[in-house]
Amino acid sequence: MQNRIIAKNPTAYHNYEIIDKIETGIVLYGTEIKSIRAGKVNLKDSYATIEKNGEVFVYSMNISHYDFGNIYNKDPLRPKKLLLNRREINKLTGLISQKGYSLIPIQLYFKGNFVKLELGVGKGKKLYDKREDIKKRESERKIERYLKDANKD
Repeated sequence: MQNRIIAKNPTAYHNYEIIDKIETGIVLYGTEIKSIRAGKVNLKDSYATIEKNGEVFVYSMNISHYDFGNIYNKDPLRPKKLLLNRREINKLTGLISQKGYSLIPIQLYFKGNFVKLELGVGKGKKLYDKREDIKKRESERKIERYLKDANKD
C-alpha cells in the first residue's frame, strides 16, 4: 500500500536532530478531511505536547477552511488530538522528559483512507550545527556536478 504524502514540515530536519519517529492517527472533522484532500494544510510552525491527562495534541497545524463547508468549518488552528496507545505515550513521555527534546510533526500523509501524522522526537540544533549541514549539502552538490560533468566527456 502506497502512502500519499500531503504535507511536510520544511523546517523539521533543519531546526531539529530527529532521534525517533512514530506514526499517529489524528482526530479530524469532515470539512477538515476535504480541505486536506485539496492540499490546504501547513505544518511549518506546528508542535505537539503531552497534556496532564495523558493525551497528545498537535498545535499550530493550519488546516484552511473548506470552500464549501460554510457553518461546518472548524477553526483552522484548533488543537488536534493525536491517537496513540498508552505504551506509545509513555515512551514519548520518557523521551521528551530529557532536557531539550520536543515533539515535532514531520509529515502528514494518507495511508489507505486514513490520515496519518509522522511525529518525531527531536533535539534543537545550534546555529553552528545548521551551518555544518549546509556546508555538507553544498559540498555533496559540487561533487555530484563534477561527476556529472566528468561523465559527459
